[in-house]
Amino acid sequence: MRSFILLPLVVYLVIGTVFLSSGFVSLFRIRTVMKHDGTKTDKLEKLMIRIGVFSVLYTLPALIVISCLVYEHVNFDDWMRTWNQDMCEKSKYAIPCPRDLKAKSHPRFEVFMIKYLMTMIVGITSSVWIWSGKTVHSWKVFFNRLKGRHVEAYV
Repeated sequence: MRSFILLPLVVYLVIGTVFLSSGFVSLFRIRTVMKHDGTKTDKLEKLMIRIGVFSVLYTLPALIVISCLVYEHVNFDDWMRTWNQDMCEKSKYAIPCPRDLKAKSHPRFEVFMIKYLMTMIVGITSSVWIWSGKTVHSWKVFFNRLKGRHVEAYV
């Protein structure tokens, strides 16, 4: 779990954060140059706000998913010992009981539900970014061209 799930998620989040930060620095520099030239920066600022909101709505759930996975990784051995203890006590088969069981530890249902909810929120956030009016219109034009119809350009 550590090397195939946690490590790649953390690495991708760090790399994405570095690229996002460098992109914001570049956008701020472009905005400064545009303001000095007297060009309107309304659309650029709107884009910057949209990117900032999207990055927060993507990064926070990703951090929560990673923390839930760390919780699972840290407690997994204790959960397995507790399960083994429960099975050896209730089972009619000869399952050896663990000797070093200190306290019974069970996974918290809420943590798993939060993990799955945050996973879906990342997808929903991504779809909100992608499915704008212009995107829907582009798909309409694409499918109409496949059907052989010509539609006017989006204004």
